[in-house]
Amino acid sequence: MEKIDWKRKLTSRKFWMAVVGFVTPIMTLAQVPENTAVQVTAIIMAGGTLIAYIIGEGLTDAAAVEKQG
Repeated sequence: MEKIDWKRKLTSRKFWMAVVGFVTPIMTLAQVPENTAVQVTAIIMAGGTLIAYIIGEGLTDAAAVEKQG
C-alpha cells in the first residue's frame, strides 16, 4: 500500500473542492439552512487556502535553507 503524500493533498485545490462537494450534500440532506451551508463552505475553503499557504511557505523556506547550506 502506498503512503499518502499529505503535503501534496492539503495544498491541492481539487482536494478542497472534493471536501466541499462531500460536505455540502450532507448538509442539504440534514436540512441545514442554506445560509449555514454557505458559511460552512466558506470556512472550509478559507481553511484550505490557509493550510496550502502555510505548507507552501514552509516548503519554500526549507528549500532556501538547503540551498544556503
